[in-house]
Amino acid sequence: MNVAIVKYNAGNIYSVVNALKRLGIEPLLTDDAEQLKKADKVLFPGQGHAGEAMSYLKARRLDEVIRDLRQPVFGICVGQQLLCRHSEEGDTQCIGIFDADVKRFQPQRHEDKVPCMGWNELDVRCKMADGRCGGVDPLMEGLGEHPYVYFVHSFYVPTCADTISTADYILPYSASMHKDNFYACQFHPEKSGRVGERIIRNFIEL
Repeated sequence: MNVAIVKYNAGNIYSVVNALKRLGIEPLLTDDAEQLKKADKVLFPGQGHAGEAMSYLKARRLDEVIRDLRQPVFGICVGQQLLCRHSEEGDTQCIGIFDADVKRFQPQRHEDKVPCMGWNELDVRCKMADGRCGGVDPLMEGLGEHPYVYFVHSFYVPTCADTISTADYILPYSASMHKDNFYACQFHPEKSGRVGERIIRNFIEL
């Protein structure tokens, strides 16, 4: 299987490379549009500043390339945020796959620390913005009743129609999302032990 990882000026990419290698997959790390288009699966991970990341992508027209991909795409951490419409971080216009705006956490109590950092529980039968309760998405299958994953972030995506799991820190928010061929998670599956490994495997097997 031909698996590509979008190469851009965002941190944490090599931990995703290593996570795929542990599953027996040798990914291609590239910012070449044709290589991304030809891949069977594309991962879009990263840590960093949304505005700087989008500037890099737009300078190389990679935002257009990503938007037009038709194979399964998996955004991770900042990758999820960049797949949204807009981010408060740097007042940044993003790629616009998910019809949602990225917000900054606003502490409500003394113990509310930003960034949110550490392990948190997922609700994989997420409560949608309109009050419906969704089923388990294929990306989130087989995680058990109370899966915990690892987060590091100061910004979040509110729950919306594309939410497929939620976490709660200060308020409930989108821990993972799915729309058409685009999947995403705010947490780091590559740092989330067996649960994260299962999520990456689920994506590869879509």
